[in-house]
Amino acid sequence: MIDLVEDELVLHGRIMPASNATFVGGIGEVRVVYKPVAGERPLWDFPDGTLADREVAAYLVSEAIGWNVVPETWLREGPHGLGMVQRWQEPDEDQEAVTLVPEGRVPPGYRRVFDGLDGHDQPVTLVHEDSAPLRRMAVFDIVTNNTDRKGGHVLPMRDGHRYGVDHGVCFHVEDKLRTVLWGWAGQRLSRAESAGIESVLDGLSGDLREHLEDLLTVREVDAIERRSERLLSKGRFPVPAGGWPSIPWPPF
Repeated sequence: MIDLVEDELVLHGRIMPASNATFVGGIGEVRVVYKPVAGERPLWDFPDGTLADREVAAYLVSEAIGWNVVPETWLREGPHGLGMVQRWQEPDEDQEAVTLVPEGRVPPGYRRVFDGLDGHDQPVTLVHEDSAPLRRMAVFDIVTNNTDRKGGHVLPMRDGHRYGVDHGVCFHVEDKLRTVLWGWAGQRLSRAESAGIESVLDGLSGDLREHLEDLLTVREVDAIERRSERLLSKGRFPVPAGGWPSIPWPPF
């Protein structure tokens, strides 16, 4: 049996480009992504903790909310020291959960996010699919205050599931949601979505809080609770507000 924490982590190569050191490797037959703390660039607006800690915290919230948004993620030692390790997920290249289309030509089953110009100054529309898995990811991003949900951070799987990756800049105490998944702005939450948020709140009254406080500051954990309570109270997806860019750039 493979021990994902203790067995040797062998690196196969580096993922380029990436703003922080990111490697693909294997633990036995298990393919993984490895992001060592030593390869992280300091961020002025996230001075506490590490990106690796935040990635693991995002996985714990994903487990609490019950939707399997984040692939299995844990901390362990590797060839470049302590880091975040995550099970590799191979997306289906024939599917596009988030994409650009000619301006105004929103395909059936997709939602418009915004109109703009591409790298060739051609008018385009950013769209994302109107699916339950992606909508759940949008709720997860609100709860975790994800500041960097780009299209490339959504992995469309062959079976229809959608994984979210790259959660190193979540959990800020200030509201800094920045995402490409704005297509449901202002819509009411479903009962299942509300139940998922309630599960996070239940966890924060017990073991989930204890585990998160090993990874985040107490203020950041308290902020998860406040955001979740506010989201349930309003019962709707938020709409973009001024004062903070609401969409990451570039969006992919």
